[in-house]
This record gives sequence, structure tokens and C-alpha cells, in this order.
Amino acid sequence: MTFKDMVRGSRSYRRFYENDLIARDTLLTLVDYARLSACGANVQALKYFISCDKSLNEKIFPALLWGMYLKEQGTPSPGERPSGYIILLQDKDYKMYGGIDHGIAAHAILLGATEIGLGGCMFLNIKREQLLETLGLPGTYEILLAVALGRPKEKVVIDEIDPGDDIKYWRDNNQVHHVPKRKLKDVVINF
Repeated sequence: MTFKDMVRGSRSYRRFYENDLIARDTLLTLVDYARLSACGANVQALKYFISCDKSLNEKIFPALLWGMYLKEQGTPSPGERPSGYIILLQDKDYKMYGGIDHGIAAHAILLGATEIGLGGCMFLNIKREQLLETLGLPGTYEILLAVALGRPKEKVVIDEIDPGDDIKYWRDNNQVHHVPKRKLKDVVINF
């Protein structure tokens, strides 16, 4: 798999083979990729909470708000939910620089997941207080982002669009998930 294939494959998946379990060691490997990634001033303020436990996963799931453009189609049904989660937290005892570390880390996680045949979805739209309580975490942590993981049960394709076209992702009649992306010539100012 080329790097471009990995980037194209690290799309947001919202339906999974829920019963295909993810090993704890796999989640730890993905967190290790995030740990090794760049971060502002090398502060390393990110911490991670992992779950591959079915009963805990069932408690994490309702704290995440799924697929806003897809409305009710965006929320996975029972049997299609993630089999693992990595919650990215900021340890408030460390000052984070720039506010982008969690995005870099999450993408490293998704690239690593893609390489081993998994898929995932990043979440900023989170019921944070509910999730902090569910995880039993103290107030010294702030939830920044969550990554849901599993073996994808859907096909995701990228559609190149023209300026002014709708950027909302959508599903066709065959339940193929379409992600509109602007063309390279439309995002490079001096193309």
C-alpha cells in the first residue's frame, strides 16, 4: 500500500463489524504512533484512554455525536458500532502549544489503523462531561478528541468537486459513503 493509498483509506468510517474485536495491544500500538508524532514544543501534553471492552464501549458510544450531515443515517446501528476507542486527553498540568497536537496524533492513529485493515472516525463533537464521568477521569484531564475504531463495514470513496459544489458527505442508494474533496488545482493558490 502506498502512502497516498493509506491517506485515501484513512477516511471517516461510521459502520463497522462490531464483533471483530480489536486487541488491547493493537490499540497500544496505535497510541504509540501518536506518541511518536510531532507535538508543539515537545511538551507531550496528550494522554490517551483506550477501550476494547464491549461493556465500556457501550457506555462510550452515546457520548459521541455521529455523522451530522447524514442525520439518523450517520449513527451506526447495533452490530455496526466500533469495537475500540482511543480518547485523546490533555493533561492540564502541561501547557499545550498551538492546539493542533491532538489532530496530528489522531491522524497518526488513523494511518496506522488503515495499514492493518482497520478504519476509524475522529470526533470533536462529544458530550465531554458525560464522557469524563463515564470514564471516571478526574478534572485534571480535558477531552480533546475521540477516535472510534473497527473493521469497516462500508465503502468510502472520494469525489473530486469543483469550487462552489457542496462539500457535505453523503451515502448513495447502495450505501456507499461519498466524501467530496476539492481538486488539487483548487487548493494550491499558485498552481
